[in-house]
Amino acid sequence: MAHVENLWVYPVKGFDRTAVDEVDITDAGTFRHDRAYALVDPDADPERDEFDTVGETFNAKEIDDTHAVASAFDPATDELTLRTDDATHTFDLTTERDAASAWFSDFAGEQVALRHREPPGFVDRADLGPSVISTGTLEEVASWFDEMTVAGARRRLRPNVEIGGVPPFWEDRFLGDDPGGFTVDGTRFEGAQACARCVVPSRDPETGEPIERFRQRFAERREATLPAWAPTDAFDHYFTVMLITRVPSTSYGDAVAVDDPVRVDDA
Repeated sequence: MAHVENLWVYPVKGFDRTAVDEVDITDAGTFRHDRAYALVDPDADPERDEFDTVGETFNAKEIDDTHAVASAFDPATDELTLRTDDATHTFDLTTERDAASAWFSDFAGEQVALRHREPPGFVDRADLGPSVISTGTLEEVASWFDEMTVAGARRRLRPNVEIGGVPPFWEDRFLGDDPGGFTVDGTRFEGAQACARCVVPSRDPETGEPIERFRQRFAERREATLPAWAPTDAFDHYFTVMLITRVPSTSYGDAVAVDDPVRVDDA
């Protein structure tokens, strides 16, 4: 049976995930606490509705060694803990956000500011919702590279929702001109677009070491294994995997949980 295998949020954009057993849908159609914080250009206007993700926010695409920092955020206390090989630092982001910004600036080697935004926060696509991938897809992608494990694929691809009990690339069926959708124990998710990938999945999440010719090898295998239900015109290129969804307003305020059943439209 199709079901929710795992749920994750990424409290600080570009840094470590937090596994959750249950998560609320915000009034922006995103997961609560997902990308609520980000490192941004200190000169960026905090009143703007959106930040340009190139040049104004900083994540693993701009800071190569984010893998060297283990981060953990506690939403109950608003505390962010940052661990490196040398030390551990904990910041109360209610009162010590400037100190956290100074720490990140030292780490990044340039001035950055840790900012918070209400939902949708700093997600890349502010008008869309959580990202979805199947366990089968993660297993298939990991099988393409000797250097990659399934656990590593989860960390490299950074989904919000993992669906178990379905075939590889199950999520591709929700692409195209009439994508349809699915429900998670009654909460509706609609297909929106395929997720084109950046440099981050090529890097080992522990060491930062890149896989040789990763993009080319990935695209070749992706095209070769494209399922019959995947509309080819939904892909600008084949360095693409994972579904970005849209949550309709009728599901705002709902909660989804691990092990919830998944039902496809008309299934």
